[in-house]
Amino acid sequence: MTEMTSTTGVSHPLGTFFPWWLLLIQGIIALILGIFLIMYPLQTLMVFIVFLGAYWFVSGIFTLFSAAADPADRGMKILLGILGIILGLLILAYPWYSTFIVPFIFVIMIGIIALIYGFYALYGAFTGKGWGVGILGLLSILFGILILASPVVSTIAVPFVFGILGIIFGFAAIVGSFFLRSSQKTA
Repeated sequence: MTEMTSTTGVSHPLGTFFPWWLLLIQGIIALILGIFLIMYPLQTLMVFIVFLGAYWFVSGIFTLFSAAADPADRGMKILLGILGIILGLLILAYPWYSTFIVPFIFVIMIGIIALIYGFYALYGAFTGKGWGVGILGLLSILFGILILASPVVSTIAVPFVFGILGIIFGFAAIVGSFFLRSSQKTA
């Protein structure tokens, strides 16, 4: 059995997927977006939402073309294509409203998913999966209740939370890229 290696002969796990400089670029972009989300939350979020609307619109058109070209799952492709076009047009037509409504719906979905996961984890804890699963379930339920108790405040916090995460992950990716670079040089 032969071992597959990248063209650089790197044994580092990340080195087999992409070069170090790509991780560096991703880190810089995440850091810049994180800073913009904290400094200009509404404007940056609006740009993201407009890009999302444009993506859904174009994706809907391509999905309809796919439905015409390939009969597999044609009904679902037509439905998704029409929904993508409608949602994309609504976002592009009303970008200011969409800047609040889209994250609001996202926050509601996160709260509901947290509750579902929490109750599922609690059930698992009571059926023998351990107390650690139960603690995670309780934390998830508390998180879901906190989000759903004040979804407007949670929605307003979204750009700041993503901004902080962008800065943290940006720094981590930048530092990681230099570690990856040194491991690619030695290989």
